[in-house]
Amino acid sequence: MYAVIATGGKQYRVKEGDVIFVEKLNAGEGETVEVTDVLAVEKEGDFRIGSPLVDGAKVVLKVLGQGKGKKIVVFKYKAKKNYRRKTGHRQPYTRVAVEKIEA
Repeated sequence: MYAVIATGGKQYRVKEGDVIFVEKLNAGEGETVEVTDVLAVEKEGDFRIGSPLVDGAKVVLKVLGQGKGKKIVVFKYKAKKNYRRKTGHRQPYTRVAVEKIEA
């Protein structure tokens, strides 16, 4: 059994027991989060696609922790104008485990 969910502007194909990294969620470590934006569900050969969401389906996620990704360097410059700006960015994420898929 697996489901396709949408969270943080991205889509994820998940099954029970998966550990994934999603965009930062406002939940503390150990809390559970219910995602109701389920786009598709497959259960024992029966595949259901929502239009746009599957009715009555939800995925329960358990928050394992918060973190930040690797630093990327943002360098701006304008040729021949002596303009240089160097900054960095670390994207925050939430590590979650898929506990249950209800369809």
